[in-house]
Amino acid sequence: MKVVDFLKQKKEILAQNPFELKDWLSPTIRDYWIEFLNKAHNNHLANWARDHQLLSYDQTPAPKPEELHPKAAKLLEQLSEQLGEEIHVGPWFEITQERIDAFAEVTQDHQWIHTDPERAAQESPFKSTIAHGFLTLSLLPALTESVDADKPQYPTAKMTVNYGINQVRFPYPIKVNSNIRARTRLTKVSPIKRGLELVKEISVEIEGCRRPGCVIESVVRLYF
Repeated sequence: MKVVDFLKQKKEILAQNPFELKDWLSPTIRDYWIEFLNKAHNNHLANWARDHQLLSYDQTPAPKPEELHPKAAKLLEQLSEQLGEEIHVGPWFEITQERIDAFAEVTQDHQWIHTDPERAAQESPFKSTIAHGFLTLSLLPALTESVDADKPQYPTAKMTVNYGINQVRFPYPIKVNSNIRARTRLTKVSPIKRGLELVKEISVEIEGCRRPGCVIESVVRLYF
């Protein structure tokens, strides 16, 4: 027996017990039932089903696309052409013991693998002190040259906000006195309210080392 015929025959029962149908149907059959009602949106049976609360259609209108500021629209067009490309390679930056110690003092992370060169030389598998992972993260604005007020990366934007990090990994330790630099690839750009959202893959390169010290997926928002 077809579903339509079954429903017509059971109309009175279903009218008296509108919620029982949902309980009778298995998840798979329920999916078919919903698909059937979606296809039969304008027919009498679908209207009857809605009236009896067997299925409620979402009447919420689709959101209107964001109306971008002209400067944002122009930048969106430019950045869309750079998707998947490396958009920045920063200068080399030396990680000194003084900088590691200063970061340890600020964060109260004095673990000996970072702050005790003599013990690290004897006991650490790296044979030297290494930078804190969070020290590397904190240096990203400088490594990506995104905090230079005289040379802003996006001069047409009124404000740039570090919105967060989707993912971060530290594949290889950054030893003291190493030189590091950031390489940035643009992976996504999307319109948002009053601006744009950029997703970037940033890899922190260690001079003379095949593996990166840090790889992150960074989210930045530009407001206009």
